[in-house]
Amino acid sequence: MEVNGKIIQLLGVQTGQGKNGTWKKQEFILETGDQYPKKICIAVWGDKIDMSQFRIGDPVQVSFDVESREYNGRWYTDVKAWKVVAQGQAGSEPPPYNGPIDPVHEDDLPF
Repeated sequence: MEVNGKIIQLLGVQTGQGKNGTWKKQEFILETGDQYPKKICIAVWGDKIDMSQFRIGDPVQVSFDVESREYNGRWYTDVKAWKVVAQGQAGSEPPPYNGPIDPVHEDDLPF
């Protein structure tokens, strides 16, 4: 699945030891640009995605999987990103050109 939005919060990196060794996780909050914006907490596991390249306010496209698991009779759902791509600012225009302009001479006819 994919979702577009802007990063509104970057949470701290969490690490720990599991039965398969050391793990690392960082979560961030994405706000969608819909008519009624939604906030989604998305987790990035391991070192596949370097979240240090992103800043609050950056527009991104996130590819993710949704996974649920049961623990002690309760269900927990995770949104796990497997790809995060920076997007250009929507509706922004390139900066105006301020380079040299060839002067026009009144007496310089092209024919």
